[in-house]
Amino acid sequence: MTTNIDIQFRYAQHPTEDTMRAVADLYDVYGIRRVRLNQVERTVLVEYDATRLSSAVVFQLLRRAGLSVTEQISAFAPPPPPPATDGNTSPAA
Repeated sequence: MTTNIDIQFRYAQHPTEDTMRAVADLYDVYGIRRVRLNQVERTVLVEYDATRLSSAVVFQLLRRAGLSVTEQISAFAPPPPPPATDGNTSPAA
């Protein structure tokens, strides 16, 4: 049984060719399912098997590949804020 998890990180510097090759080699790591770089937003999305790896291990694998990851960010957009009220309505009890 596998538990696939998506995790997203932000990185600081655009990757070099060598770094891109090393990131591509992450597919050889047992438990890494997918790696997607978004160079415009400077983010990397990794799908991995949580029964084999942890988020800390994924972070270290990216760093060892030469990617300048700086922080983990949410892989999903935050929910929209609730609609504004005019203050004349009372909350439901």
